[in-house]
Amino acid sequence: MADMTAISIPVEKSRPIVNVSERHEARVAWMLAAPAMILIVLFILAPVVAVITLGFTDFELGYSTFKFIGFENYAELMGDRTFRQSLWNTAVYTAIVAPASILLGLGVALLIESEKLGRSFFRTAYFLPVASLLVAMATVWQYLLHPTIGPVNSLLNLMGLPGPNWLGSAGTVLYSLSMIGVWQTVGFNMILFLAGLTAIPRDLYAAAEIDGAKSSLDRFFLVTLPMLGPTTVFVTAISIINAVKVFETVKTLTEGGPNKASEVLLFTIYQEGFVYLRVGYASAMTVVFLAVLVVMMFAQYRLVDRKVHY
Repeated sequence: MADMTAISIPVEKSRPIVNVSERHEARVAWMLAAPAMILIVLFILAPVVAVITLGFTDFELGYSTFKFIGFENYAELMGDRTFRQSLWNTAVYTAIVAPASILLGLGVALLIESEKLGRSFFRTAYFLPVASLLVAMATVWQYLLHPTIGPVNSLLNLMGLPGPNWLGSAGTVLYSLSMIGVWQTVGFNMILFLAGLTAIPRDLYAAAEIDGAKSSLDRFFLVTLPMLGPTTVFVTAISIINAVKVFETVKTLTEGGPNKASEVLLFTIYQEGFVYLRVGYASAMTVVFLAVLVVMMFAQYRLVDRKVHY
């Protein structure tokens, strides 16, 4: 009987069948996302790259040439007394405005949420500083805090108390600007907290009351505060960012004075870049400013965000 020789027949691997409709949907998705991606590249990524690059140059406005100088701008920053002062002033301003505006915004939101009559009026009244033109409001504050004709000092004089030079004294100017910053930010935080309070299910309060939480304070710590965790994280991030990038009130009211007692980081960057025209040096300051924001947001994530239940 003849031997049967096994003949191996090559089997062609099956190719994945590509769904034509899925490819069409992918093309449409890229087409729809393309305008937003182009805008992000042009107005966010490209300026950031440009600022980082200019920070390593001696570029000045009005000069057609510049050269790369490495880390000389950053070395100069370390010995710049004005930069250190503005960095300290920004830290103090943020340490006052961010916590105060968060606590007051939460308190106002709780009061408005519990109020049945006039809720819309109080929402509008507290949100008015956010919607108003800041430069105009700063002018109003300049009148209110005027050392001689201002209503604040006039009221203090009626009470037998001496009225300080709020915006003209190095000892009070930063605290005065912080008070204005709190006034400006409370309304915005209030709206965010109101949105968070509205999203809390009312059944949780009834369940907490059945479990023994009889007082409003007990229900606040057992239900309201934990459920407001995500909102609080967001409000904290926004408040810190807004406080760090304060500029308009300083520019309008004090110009960084007196004796640089109210000069903040963004105002120093503005002075170096648009007054002294040292764009390279101002870019190095901007990189430090962005680094400070990134570090603060990362610290917030490590300390706060991980403890929040979403």
